[in-house]
Amino acid sequence: MNAGDVVRIGVPFVWLGAVLAISFLEAPLKFRAPGITVPLGLGIGRLVFRALNVAELAFAVILTVAVVAGDARSVTPVVVLLVALWALLAVQLLGLRPRLDRRARDLLAGRTPPRSRLHLGYIVAEAVKAVLLLALATVLVLANP
Repeated sequence: MNAGDVVRIGVPFVWLGAVLAISFLEAPLKFRAPGITVPLGLGIGRLVFRALNVAELAFAVILTVAVVAGDARSVTPVVVLLVALWALLAVQLLGLRPRLDRRARDLLAGRTPPRSRLHLGYIVAEAVKAVLLLALATVLVLANP
């Protein structure tokens, strides 16, 4: 196994760990901490998810470069999964996150925006991303005996 294989296999697992830790542990638990108000939790969440999204873009770029620079084993499933991850990131970063951010700013400013399912959509996208990352990591592990 060479350095490129380590990057191709390792990045999806690290990315998956970050998504699981932030989206499914930190995000819901922060609101249960003593003294955390909704505005404080929203402020923390906006910072944490902005940082996660920057890290995810870096993971996606590094992984894409490593896949393009690698050999042709299992190219089709890897490319399909990678394209699906990029598409999902685009939906989250360009579609969902800006609207969720506006909603959070409204709440922080004391306004009450109408009910929305955007947050649920983001959670579903995170769950799909976790499945895609696990599938990609599995395909890459199996392609490198």
